[in-house]
Amino acid sequence: MKVFAGFCQFKIVFGDKEKNFRKVEKLFLKIKNTKSLKIIVLPELFSTGYLFLNKKELASLAEESEGETYNFLKHLAKNYNAIIAGGFLEKEGNRFYNSALIVAPDGRYLIYRKIHLFKDEKELFEKGNLPFRVFDYNNLKIGLLICFDYFFCEAARTLALKGAEIICHPSNLILPYAPLITKVRALENHIFWILANRVGKERRGNKELIFLGKSQVVSPKGEILVRALKEETLKVTKINIENARNKKITEKNDLFLDRRRDFYEI
Repeated sequence: MKVFAGFCQFKIVFGDKEKNFRKVEKLFLKIKNTKSLKIIVLPELFSTGYLFLNKKELASLAEESEGETYNFLKHLAKNYNAIIAGGFLEKEGNRFYNSALIVAPDGRYLIYRKIHLFKDEKELFEKGNLPFRVFDYNNLKIGLLICFDYFFCEAARTLALKGAEIICHPSNLILPYAPLITKVRALENHIFWILANRVGKERRGNKELIFLGKSQVVSPKGEILVRALKEETLKVTKINIENARNKKITEKNDLFLDRRRDFYEI
């Protein structure tokens, strides 16, 4: 089974959902003539920006699961025959989560709440409280992680053991070795990995972050199939899902069947 997989990398405007939506729409025009099914990943918190100063700011921009961001992604997914994943600021009651949505062309969706919070996120967001789940669309099995989750091998392995063939990874990466680690995660689980990072800088108050860019699609063999540098772009490449379904490393070794769980003390 072959599909197009890719990412949308761009400069996010803090606090302006409409501008961010319009930027994404403009970049999506690059694939307007591609009729085949696509899987496209957007960055972490792509609709709002990242550097929140306090919970009052969170409250002013947060939305429920079927809010503005879901409706925007649903519109894109239907119009472009695409499965789209992207990060958003979710509220549930008086709690706020760094979340991501994956939305199919038929409007079905799955939400994931970031489990491993990074640095100052711990003072703003609740820890993710939803289990790792696999989204199944037309026999494509897709997992979601958000940014710093990549640092924890257990997260990707859990999704892979649950059947994920592709991991969508909305991110706001700043650590220089992050793209390398996502290659390792793809290789050690023999899955495709779609990393969508942002570019540019975000300065708010006395805080500033400079984002890496370097979004990429990685194969189950750890190969970079397509990559961006620091430009605003949407890039896709054709992938064969069957390559993630075969866990053979040699004719006598299976990545999952050879696991020695009787020796693992975690």
